[in-house]
Amino acid sequence: MLKEFREFIMRGNVLDLAIAVIIGGAFGKIVGSLVEHILTPLIGLLMGGVDFSGISSTVGGAVIMWGMFIQAIIDFLIIAFVIFLIVKAVNKMKAAPPPADPTTKECPHCFSAISIKATRCPHCTSELKA
Repeated sequence: MLKEFREFIMRGNVLDLAIAVIIGGAFGKIVGSLVEHILTPLIGLLMGGVDFSGISSTVGGAVIMWGMFIQAIIDFLIIAFVIFLIVKAVNKMKAAPPPADPTTKECPHCFSAISIKATRCPHCTSELKA
């Protein structure tokens, strides 16, 4: 049983998933800190220091902190937007290189692929316009 467990743990996809979870957690802390310590205070400053987290209502004996819920929604939207910007920037850096110039063309008479520099088709011997 231990041997099977070790084989299961050492499979590539399990290790990849574990590494992704660890890196994802660390990345989540970075994005959370960016939102909590930099973006949220700046947005609060722009909005005149509005903080929804302290708003609550009492129903019977229960305290309903709906301001915390609103604040969580705002934080989520900010985090989602920051992640969107990061993914967009990474995708732009990974953009595919422009396609290479073609090296062949099609003969208009026999439709064979020929060199782009050819002046006569090697297949049908037709003269080609430059």
